[in-house]
Amino acid sequence: MTGLSASLVRGAVTSPFKHAGRPGATLPTGRLTLPAAPAAPGPLAAYRRICGFPALESSPLPLPLPYPHVLAFPLAMRLMTGRDFPLPVVGLVHTWIEIRSHRPVQPGEALEPTMYAAELTPHRRGTEVTMVTEARVGGELVWESRSGYLSRHAPKGEAAAARVGEEAPALPAVAEWRLPGDLGRRYGAVSGDRNPIHLHPLTARLFGFPRAIAHGMWTVARCLAEADRQPGELRTVRAEFRAPVLLPATVTYAADPAGNDFALRSASGRGHVHLTGTVTRAL
Repeated sequence: MTGLSASLVRGAVTSPFKHAGRPGATLPTGRLTLPAAPAAPGPLAAYRRICGFPALESSPLPLPLPYPHVLAFPLAMRLMTGRDFPLPVVGLVHTWIEIRSHRPVQPGEALEPTMYAAELTPHRRGTEVTMVTEARVGGELVWESRSGYLSRHAPKGEAAAARVGEEAPALPAVAEWRLPGDLGRRYGAVSGDRNPIHLHPLTARLFGFPRAIAHGMWTVARCLAEADRQPGELRTVRAEFRAPVLLPATVTYAADPAGNDFALRSASGRGHVHLTGTVTRAL
């Protein structure tokens, strides 16, 4: 059994004994780091294919903006399945992400990911944890991200108050994508994220979803692949995962004419918004 598989099993076993709403819960204070290594060509190519990024051809392309997040996923699993992590890892839902690339990273560069848990905050649907990932090359910080993950439970006190969010921007449609029912299993095989909410309708229903849902990181990566007109030009992204994409689905990618503000919405009915985001580009 691989280390990642062992973490998933440990998370499944320990999750029922963790209570997200426990008063006085604290986060582990340590940081976890993987040894510096270049991206493996096979997994990187598979990630590019499933997320819609251009394939590597004769000239090398920098890593897709969200790819270091995938490289650091084993660290997330080790942190979130540890005994001192207060939230049950099974059923955690990705709610938002911020990524900043300080410069393009080439696939051959030895990238050293580090991850730590930053804070716990109340959420109208439970408790949210903020995870921070940093990636360095030879000690130079080249990439960093912050992500929110929600553990759903009945909130108490101030956490129970509904938060009023901003209206999603009305953006023109650019492309339409049909997402197959097995997308969660396929992306899980590439990313290592085999959270049961993404795999099968039966396992998703155990956590309150009628069908399996697409990974939030797949949806944002697919949007960034569409927005990245010149590989390596994207410098930052802030994305909010507003509503799950139930698989299978047909979705519409929408963006402003400059391609900086974007959204992913359902292609039928009222155009339910699943994701909104904003990118900045290199000058």
